[in-house]
Amino acid sequence: MSEFWSGRSVVVTGGNGFLGRVVVRLLTEKGASVVAPTHDEYDLTVPGRADAMLKAFAPTHVIHLAARVGGIGYNQVAPAPLYLDNLMMGTHIIEATRAAGTEKTVLLGTVCSYPKFTPVPFKEESLWDGYPEETNAPYGIAKKAHLVHAQVNHAQYGQQFAYLIPTNLYGPGDKFHPSVSHVIPALIKKCVEAKENGDPFIDVWGTGSASREYLYVEDAAAAIVRAAESHNGTEPINLGSDREITIRETAETIARVTGYTGELKWDGTKPDGQPR
Repeated sequence: MSEFWSGRSVVVTGGNGFLGRVVVRLLTEKGASVVAPTHDEYDLTVPGRADAMLKAFAPTHVIHLAARVGGIGYNQVAPAPLYLDNLMMGTHIIEATRAAGTEKTVLLGTVCSYPKFTPVPFKEESLWDGYPEETNAPYGIAKKAHLVHAQVNHAQYGQQFAYLIPTNLYGPGDKFHPSVSHVIPALIKKCVEAKENGDPFIDVWGTGSASREYLYVEDAAAAIVRAAESHNGTEPINLGSDREITIRETAETIARVTGYTGELKWDGTKPDGQPR
């Protein structure tokens, strides 16, 4: 139990998702009253639904985790909804929480917002130094727009918010469907199925040279809850493990752990994603 959260209520959008379920659990353990509305109940891309949600639950805090996301393949075939749906959800949440006088709103950004050739490790001050990697740009730019929106609302209306940028999350409950999975669950699925089927090789997108910084989902959730409790500021904050691992090393590690002994065939005609 936490003295801070006693008597406070939280709406967690996306609270039934990979990260959201952990955030909901941590908040509940701390004594907060938590509601995690579903997309069917409140479609946040529709004008007025965010306002209706806040009117129904009257939370002191809102943690906005709901998003339309996918891996590189999905990013290539669905750039329009990735941009517009994410832009609208965040826009409606920010305006609804401002109008309702919500104590604090926590917004989640993405490393996809960083410029394509940002030096590693990413630093927050580099966020506006260039255009994002092309397959990530629609999602990344929509998320950056939320930061600007929250900052101008803070300047004009005093709206309190925290804007957090997590690195690549992994852990229990992740999505394994090929159309929406990210690198770790996608590789786990490929290796497990290839082992079960006795496949002599698996195809892996890209060259394997790009690197990623991974963050365990429990650690990300704990940071989000802490920011909701105590962060006061208007600048973005990176959440990460401070360790870079190449995609090739990631794939080789997953193959070893899953017991897959076949060949990893790298397809350099496919995109690497964010170069790092």
